[in-house]
Amino acid sequence: MGAFSQLNDDDDDDDHGPVVEEIEKLIKVYKDGHVERLPAVADVPCTWTSQPDVVCRDAVVAAGLRARLYLPKLQGQKQLLLPLLVYFHGGGFCVGSANCAVLSASYRLAPEHRLPAAFDDGLAVLRWVRQQQAESHRAPDELSWWRSRCDFARVFIAGDSAGATIAYHVAAMKPAAGVKGMILIQPFFGGAARTWSEKNLPQSSRSALSLATSDCYWRLALPVGADRDHPWCNPLAKKLEEESRLPAALVCVSELDILSDRNMEFCDAMRRAGKRVEQVTFAGVGHAFQVLHNYQMSQARTIEMLSHIRAFINR
Repeated sequence: MGAFSQLNDDDDDDDHGPVVEEIEKLIKVYKDGHVERLPAVADVPCTWTSQPDVVCRDAVVAAGLRARLYLPKLQGQKQLLLPLLVYFHGGGFCVGSANCAVLSASYRLAPEHRLPAAFDDGLAVLRWVRQQQAESHRAPDELSWWRSRCDFARVFIAGDSAGATIAYHVAAMKPAAGVKGMILIQPFFGGAARTWSEKNLPQSSRSALSLATSDCYWRLALPVGADRDHPWCNPLAKKLEEESRLPAALVCVSELDILSDRNMEFCDAMRRAGKRVEQVTFAGVGHAFQVLHNYQMSQARTIEMLSHIRAFINR
């Protein structure tokens, strides 16, 4: 999401020293640890929605963690229960904050909160969902409008880019048992050895993720001293057979994404582990096309992606 650059000592900040890591137009990290984030996306209040048939409200799910709840407006089907999609946004763990109920969750960001903080927060969100399930029959309160429409037997966990990585690691945790499926959109995985797509796919200025940007995100997100073969970065560093709890998966791969080979290798490993995985590759678009709309085919491919997600959830 922007070109990476390492700055020299001429770029000193009067208060914090030189900038030691920067992803252009997104994040600067200074020598003393100070972090400066530029607004990656607009801060939109829950009272505004581009979809008039959707109700949206904010909720606190744990200390310091907020979520935005979405629900289609009722159309004469008051008893209709909807699948619940728990969604984590992308942003390299460092920036950002389909006819179903949706919970869009926040999480703590690196480098102030390195991994596994985001995974722990994802698990806290899932625990909150289970708490809502347990309270389904309580007296009406401020969340009844949303809770009463959720089919807690059909909970899916999803995310794009770094959010997909969170979804994967949360789904593999024991407390996540019962999640019906995971939807991983361009999952942000890495590894010490470069794949063909990382080495050879040309990335234009409109690309959301270059190899240098990816490396920078991992330096900021992983524990200090860890390399990209850490299991939190590279899920294939150990056999997926060990992750016996993994649910069925839909993996959305972008043809022009430098992560495309890693995403497809992950799908192959899932199949070898005996897991049900549906792999869909979207031609002519790169990383985060569905968010940035930075390719000619973005709109058509986004509609196509939503169709696959809808079919996966309602299968």
